[in-house]
Amino acid sequence: MISSGQAPVPSHVCVIMDGNGRWAKKRLMPRSYGHRKGVEATRRCVEFFANAGVDHLTLFTFSSENWNRPDDEVSQLMDLFMQSLQRYSDELHEKGLRIRFIGDRARFAKKLQRQIELTEQKTADNPGMTLHIAANYGGHWDIVNAARELASRVLAGEINLEQIDAEQFAAGLSLADVPNPDLFIRTGGEQRISNFLLWQLAYTEFYFCDCLWPDFDYAEMQSALDEYRRRQRRYGKTSEQVEIAT
Repeated sequence: MISSGQAPVPSHVCVIMDGNGRWAKKRLMPRSYGHRKGVEATRRCVEFFANAGVDHLTLFTFSSENWNRPDDEVSQLMDLFMQSLQRYSDELHEKGLRIRFIGDRARFAKKLQRQIELTEQKTADNPGMTLHIAANYGGHWDIVNAARELASRVLAGEINLEQIDAEQFAAGLSLADVPNPDLFIRTGGEQRISNFLLWQLAYTEFYFCDCLWPDFDYAEMQSALDEYRRRQRRYGKTSEQVEIAT
């Protein structure tokens, strides 16, 4: 039963897809095998939340800190990223999904940068759920970029210091044109946000599960939605205030 103040479907879901390497290790397989299996879970996730009526899904596919992993794993991840875009972008396009990328793409190979651009252009006018892919993304990077943009506007005389507020700052962030996430999901048993959407997660509902990402199936996804439905989102108000307002 959904009580007052609870949203039946989140508008924006964001996910840290954790556990590919550990999933493979448990099966005495290389980490690359786990990452390939993780792609299958990602496809399930996109399909599930699109069918659930979610407007925006943001997936943390590669963080700015992931460059610190062994060179061969990073290389394999880049190859898998490229292959997945080439293989699945047409499928997502046919389903009416819009695909956008957030993060510093300058460090990627030119061929991958071009594939990212082509995917965004191809799906730009689609009416369905928007899939935001966070690649070479970090919350600190996002916040610093927003601060630089504000500083440049002040130096240009467009605004003065007294005009700077949270709304002005947020306008410079990667997801400035979409609602902040309603539901944050992290698989793999870890309970931290790992430099993901630091500003945007201020009032997001968190859901952590022990399930490793390749095992994140429809039942696990439904459990996350069911848990979200049980939450009352108060945004600093009391439960009584929320009940009266609804």
